[in-house]
Amino acid sequence: MQVGVVFPQTESGTDPGFIRDYTQAAGELGYRHVLAYDHVLGASTRNRPDWTGPYSSEDIFHEPFVLFGYMAALSQNLEFVTGVIISPQRQTVLLAKQAASLDVLCQGKFRLGIGVGWNEIEYIGLNENFRNRGKREEEQIELMRLLWTNEVIDFHGEFHHIPDAGINPLPVQRPIPIWLGGRSEPAYKRAARMADGFMPQFPPDERGAETIARIRQYARDAGRNPDEFGIEARVSLMDKPVDTWRQEFEGWRDLGASHVTVNTMRMGLSKPQYHIDMVRTFAEEIGVE
Repeated sequence: MQVGVVFPQTESGTDPGFIRDYTQAAGELGYRHVLAYDHVLGASTRNRPDWTGPYSSEDIFHEPFVLFGYMAALSQNLEFVTGVIISPQRQTVLLAKQAASLDVLCQGKFRLGIGVGWNEIEYIGLNENFRNRGKREEEQIELMRLLWTNEVIDFHGEFHHIPDAGINPLPVQRPIPIWLGGRSEPAYKRAARMADGFMPQFPPDERGAETIARIRQYARDAGRNPDEFGIEARVSLMDKPVDTWRQEFEGWRDLGASHVTVNTMRMGLSKPQYHIDMVRTFAEEIGVE
């Protein structure tokens, strides 16, 4: 089971020195990958008293491709993972181009995690349709894989038209692995049918185990081998003692997760440096493979 860390986007500040220190510390501690969340726009709560979203305009989010481009120059060993890029609010060809460029810069150590998101305000600001995002994501997956594996394509789908053109450079990985996130049955089924792996956002309890079993069955129903389908689990350290960290970590191992990522966000850490201290504590207490 490969172990990585969630870059603490909302608590990282804007000092490039911390990003450098965090990246280098993750590699030195034995973590194998760094995962970053994605939000382009944050909604102001000034005129939204009933806002219930987990993030707002007050939360910092570095743009993942720019962030990873910087990190790739700082580490030769880490894999970079988006968890997740909200793909239907982005232009598909540009997204494929950015992913390919990053894959070249990090020498093929990149996984593109995508999802449909939840914040309609971002879709409005980026001039994309929130209502058909799931359907468009499916066509995005098909189109990006074609762009990554062919010098030139002629593609005419429901939402995209590429008239005999291609991206250059092509990625090292052809195609780049696509992993999906989400919290709905349509997302589970889409991942099992189309993706290289799934990123659950729930604990490895009885209900979580049932959901993983259901996703693997969806893969079988789609004619796929579930043993070749990845699971990128997450262990959040917030408000939990070390024994619970260990329990969740081993729980995901028992469920056959291929990857697990350690999340230190929302622990009330008052300085970015403390996130480095926490991933060091996890490595020392639980171990990193």
